[in-house]
Amino acid sequence: MAQIDTVFDIEHGINGLKVAKLRATRHQLSHPFVEALRDWLFAERDRMPKHNPVAKAIGYMFKRDCREAFTRFLEDGRVYLTNNAAERALRGVALGRKPYLFAGSERGGDRAAHMYSMIVTAKMNDIDPQAWLADILARLQDMTVTHVPGLLP
Repeated sequence: MAQIDTVFDIEHGINGLKVAKLRATRHQLSHPFVEALRDWLFAERDRMPKHNPVAKAIGYMFKRDCREAFTRFLEDGRVYLTNNAAERALRGVALGRKPYLFAGSERGGDRAAHMYSMIVTAKMNDIDPQAWLADILARLQDMTVTHVPGLLP
């Protein structure tokens, strides 16, 4: 846990840097800790019985695709270490799960999903969703279909 905490502490300290500087700093500071963590996990896995669930989880984590996903934040400054922002954005979906049962139909559910996606996109782009919706609804009636994508947040 100390190695993982160190990587999170580094992320906390470099949060807000430009993408290129973030990537370089992660490579310099976080990369050694991630490699040490990988080596430690492999050593621990080798000490466990082959069918131990933890050993299987470690093995799964270091399959090619999973390893690339786990270390992608080191190579791309646009990628966050965690998906906490996405989790917070989806919290409203989980809270609204029961009311969504009353969307009326599959088509109503699709409409609700589209609206929710647009509202969350507006929030993520620091746009007031209520003001944005009022603006586009007022302008929508005078627009052609080809100009509608320009209204997206």
